[in-house]
Amino acid sequence: MNPRSIKIRAARPDDANFIGWAMFAAARGHLPRGWFDIVLRRDESFCREFCARLAAANARSWWHWSLFSVAEVDGQPTSALCGFGDESVYRASSEAMHEACMATGIGAAEEAQLWPRGAFILSATTSEPGAWTIENVGTRPEYRGTGVTEALLRHELSRARGAGFARAQISFLIGNEAAERAYRKVGFIFAQEKRAPDFELACGSPGLLRFTRDLSRAQR
Repeated sequence: MNPRSIKIRAARPDDANFIGWAMFAAARGHLPRGWFDIVLRRDESFCREFCARLAAANARSWWHWSLFSVAEVDGQPTSALCGFGDESVYRASSEAMHEACMATGIGAAEEAQLWPRGAFILSATTSEPGAWTIENVGTRPEYRGTGVTEALLRHELSRARGAGFARAQISFLIGNEAAERAYRKVGFIFAQEKRAPDFELACGSPGLLRFTRDLSRAQR
C-alpha cells in the first residue's frame, strides 16, 4: 500500500466504537478468547460495546479515546493504538470499568466479580519505569500486512520521541507471531518474557512478551 494513502490522526470521541473494536481485537491477539471475553462472559457484540464504553468513559484510563491514534485508508478507520508516558492511567481503570458496567446494564454483584476474573493478567505483566507504553494495537484483518500497522507504529514512536521519551515498550501474548513480526519491523527488540500457570489456564497463552525500542536511534 502506498504510504501516502494512509492518514494518521489523533482519535476523536466519535471513534469510540472503532477503538472499542481495536481494544477487543488486541486483547484476543491470536487467540479465540481474550481478556474481555473471559472477564465479561458475554458474546462478542456485548464485549465490543463494553469496550466502546470504556473508550468513551469520563474516567481517563488507558482505554480512553484521547490516548489513541487512528490510521485511515480512504477515509475509513483501519487501525488504532494508544500510547502514554504516565502510568497513572492504569489506576483509572476501575472507574472506567464502573462507568461501562453502568452503561451496559451490569449490576453491582456481577461488577464485583470482573476484576477477580481478570486478575490473571497481572501474573504475567512486566514494565520498564519511565518508558513510553504502547497498548491496544488493533488492525482490521483485511489491512494486516499492508503497511498500515507499521505506519501507525512509526507515527507513535515519533510522538513518543517528540514528548521527550528515550525508550518505548510494548507487550503482547506469547505465540502472537504476527504481532512480533510487526514490532520487530519498526525496531523493537526482546526485553522480557513472563509466564504464569494461572495466565495460561485462563486464556491459553503461557504469558506475555515485552519488547522495547531505543528512541535515540533513527527509525529504520
